[in-house]
Amino acid sequence: MFKDTHAFSGFSVNDLAAATAFYGEVLGVTTSESPMGLTLQLAVGTDVFVYPKSDHVPATFTILNFVVADIDQAVDQLVAQGIVFEQYAGLTDEKGIARGITVQRGPDIAWFKDPAGNILSVLKNA
Repeated sequence: MFKDTHAFSGFSVNDLAAATAFYGEVLGVTTSESPMGLTLQLAVGTDVFVYPKSDHVPATFTILNFVVADIDQAVDQLVAQGIVFEQYAGLTDEKGIARGITVQRGPDIAWFKDPAGNILSVLKNA
């Protein structure tokens, strides 16, 4: 039924201006604004819609994963931009990276939050 239908994902934020600055300026994602919200224009034509919501509650799960070639470099660059990575006891190292590749338990992944508290990640697959 939806095999050939264009689809996109979306999530809410409590401050659209802060989201625009964060995604566009800090993360370097191409963005476009409309009266209804913000569109993140990701690689290969993938769009994600970000909409303002006055009673926004941050997602408790990862809403967006950015696949990178070098996770240490990506984490270092984001830290230089002021990003603070989440620390999970027994899972992440001092940089906030869960090193799944070396123990054959998934990707290397590091989680951080946008200004609205939504959880994002950078990850490197094996």
